Amino acid sequence: MLVEKRLPLSYIFGLVKYEMLIVLILGFAIHFLTENFYYYLPDMPLTIATFLGTAISVLLSFKMSQSYDRWWEARKVWGAIVNDSRSFVLQLQAFLNAGLNKDQVKTMAYRQIAWCYSLGQSLRGLPALDGCDAFLSPEDITVLNKHKNKPLGILQLNVHQISELKDKGQLSDFTHVQLNNTCVKFSDWMGMAERINNTVFPTTYRLFLHFTIYLFVVILSIGLKGIMLAYEIPLLMLISLVFFLLEKTAYYLQDPFRNRPSDTSVTAIARTIEINVRQLLDEEELPEPVTKETFYIM
Repeated sequence: MLVEKRLPLSYIFGLVKYEMLIVLILGFAIHFLTENFYYYLPDMPLTIATFLGTAISVLLSFKMSQSYDRWWEARKVWGAIVNDSRSFVLQLQAFLNAGLNKDQVKTMAYRQIAWCYSLGQSLRGLPALDGCDAFLSPEDITVLNKHKNKPLGILQLNVHQISELKDKGQLSDFTHVQLNNTCVKFSDWMGMAERINNTVFPTTYRLFLHFTIYLFVVILSIGLKGIMLAYEIPLLMLISLVFFLLEKTAYYLQDPFRNRPSDTSVTAIARTIEINVRQLLDEEELPEPVTKETFYIM
């Protein structure tokens, strides 16, 4: 996730370097054509470029709005995961005898920490259980290796343990239902995140928008014939830079789990959950929050 620090120019221009190269080539090519074949080229009033630029602005506004909605929904999902993870451990401590069942509470709490890390890595297409060895027993890992959906397998392990506690009479019907409802919430949040991750934003929309921006560059360049090349090229690149940066920003926001600087910071959120849960377990040696001196955190 991008933080409130100055973005490096290398990152900004790295987003649109290929588009700017194409605009530069188009600018030189059209200037050459207008200088040498102006008799064969029609007059292109700047009002046409103005109209097309307005249309592009409307399209970009819609795309940015839809993309931010997807990003914000992903952030709300992970905000709910933070709240429910804390509630889950508090419920375990309230419903189970803290002295007699301390190890069981810790086992399920640690599984919840592992679930948060595993879900974030799974959404990003990374190995789901990497770094989770400290929170899962060897037996748990053996069971999870048989699951294609590792986070779902972790939830199942906790549900089975809760059912065993109910069978042993350590949970009442009410407390059993409450804990199961919390586990169902985790499954719901996971499903929402997976839906966002797996729903593809229409590719044709981006291609059409890209084509329209290039068309705008061509029309504007023809409309600026007669202007010195030293003024025309910087003007073309500056105007198109704004359009392409907005389009690229919207493109990155629409996929909030792609392991990019603009992603939802699922690793940092999972670390926050780990710290909170381990504090609830009265542990003293806690990890540091995920912080970066750069312009983003993951």
